Amino acid sequence: MAGPELDTETQRAKLVLGLRKGGVTDPQVLKAIEETPRDLFVPDLFKQRAWEDSALPITCGQTISQPLVVGLMTQALSLEARSRVLEIGTGSGYQTAILARIARYVYSVERYRTLLGDAEAKLKSLGIGNVITRFGDGGEGWAEQAPFDRIIVTAAAPEEPKALLAQLKPRGVLVAPVGKGSMQRLLRYVGEGDGAFRQEKLGEVRFVPLIEGVAREL
Repeated sequence: MAGPELDTETQRAKLVLGLRKGGVTDPQVLKAIEETPRDLFVPDLFKQRAWEDSALPITCGQTISQPLVVGLMTQALSLEARSRVLEIGTGSGYQTAILARIARYVYSVERYRTLLGDAEAKLKSLGIGNVITRFGDGGEGWAEQAPFDRIIVTAAAPEEPKALLAQLKPRGVLVAPVGKGSMQRLLRYVGEGDGAFRQEKLGEVRFVPLIEGVAREL
């Protein structure tokens, strides 16, 4: 038992060190990543690769994002302890868990019912109780719970996500990949208090597309 446990700890420490070198410097983000067992959120086939800094496939043709991208996106949100966060795309629940360790509440929307059920079970197993989930079209956001302090989109919007920006508080922050190609721009929108947003480019990323509606699953 001691051997595998030590190996996991070593892999986890190596990942966190790599994230620091990659630009993730926010202590609360690094702590959340270190405390979140990524191996819980990946399929059994990829358990041995759980602590690699790489994206991995999950069910429904989706992926669990590269830890560096998760860290940079979470850091870009500038989360506070009282933040109410809207997450578009629950996916495996990994990003959700990290957000929940920092923010007050996370409202997460997922279009795949299977993914949502699996993520809910994993979050419950970790004792995370400040996540509210919804099966639905992420592109529409969650108007009934708006406005939000922060919004994070974990699928590529084809263009500026105006419907989501409308659900952000005047000085809120939205982070999303935007673009129609295989590579997208990671953008940070910062509210200026008058309905306008300042846009910042954070780099290029690769995400699955944000698709309208909910998924039909066999």
